[in-house]
Amino acid sequence: LQLVESGGGLVQAGGSLRLSCGDSGGALDNYAIGWFRKAPGKEREGVACISSSDNSTWYADSVKGRFTVARDYGKKQVFLQMDSLNPEDTAIYYCNAYAWWGQGTQVTVSG
Repeated sequence: LQLVESGGGLVQAGGSLRLSCGDSGGALDNYAIGWFRKAPGKEREGVACISSSDNSTWYADSVKGRFTVARDYGKKQVFLQMDSLNPEDTAIYYCNAYAWWGQGTQVTVSG
């Protein structure tokens, strides 16, 4: 796999961003996909994931109710919809499938 994230940027607190994770070689339908983030001075943490079998999802408590992970079968991508963003969400966001990682996309939330 060659995972590529996109959609990061600068947004004001309370705003929204939609991150996408795709594979340059094809679809991600057969893979469980996880979203992680790494903030300065903090350890990398899992944010959300979606299974490959039944598309069941998991969310970290810090983002539950604000973030949504889902598959976009038309675009062959997995997206992470992030709403009600706050400055604590500022980090580099990565998508992951097994041993493969994307290069990350920066999300900055101004207060």
